[in-house]
Amino acid sequence: MIDPRAVVSPQAELASDVEVGPFTVIGPGVRIGARTRIGPHVVVNGPTTIGADNRIFQFASIGDAPQDKKYQDEPTRLEVGDRNVFREFCTVNRGTTHDAGVTRVGDDNLFMAYAHIAHDCQVGSRIVMANCATLGGHVAVGDWVIMGGFAGVHQFCRIGAHAFLGNNAAVTRDVPPYVMAVGQPAKPHSINSEGLKRRGFSTGQIRTLRDAYRTLYRRGLPLAEALTELTAVAAGHPEVRPLLDFIGAATRSLIR
Repeated sequence: MIDPRAVVSPQAELASDVEVGPFTVIGPGVRIGARTRIGPHVVVNGPTTIGADNRIFQFASIGDAPQDKKYQDEPTRLEVGDRNVFREFCTVNRGTTHDAGVTRVGDDNLFMAYAHIAHDCQVGSRIVMANCATLGGHVAVGDWVIMGGFAGVHQFCRIGAHAFLGNNAAVTRDVPPYVMAVGQPAKPHSINSEGLKRRGFSTGQIRTLRDAYRTLYRRGLPLAEALTELTAVAAGHPEVRPLLDFIGAATRSLIR
């Protein structure tokens, strides 16, 4: 399953059914799970662990050193889950010792051409990053997030689950769960109602989240007062709780 023109380090561990295309280079310290397919002209460096059933297209660079001037070749790593797709020219960097030392990518994600995941990012599952979408270092992205083409997220920002970033969005603050953010700099636009419908949220749940969004963003309330009202709502509507938990854990400001 390994093309004879590929270069695979003897210190790499590949499952017996992994496919590797011509002119691909797999370095030492790389572990690749069952049924993963790696196209031609890909570079995978370690320490990197890649799970099962992933697909990596041509010219991607996975697990190389972080683009951080403070990095001094310390043994950091990249961990990738299962069933992810990395399209052409994707770049995913290992972590640094200035954080947890690991970049993590979950399961069932689609990273379109030229998407970039920088060092120390913590990326969830079922995410779509469209062409040229970019995460700066230390960014955390929740499950089911969609990033439009050329959207960019500043270092240390967090993107909550089910959020949607419009094309060319420039995110410099945290984006709460469920929120659609657009613009440069990105500002709240609405609830990601279409995405919530696709994921099985009921009409009543979406209505509740729209009301929560209005409380947070449209009624002119101070943040503390808005959170007090949302806490009362969450007692009877658990779909609001992730919004409160996200804001409660914030160390940066929210988009407003």
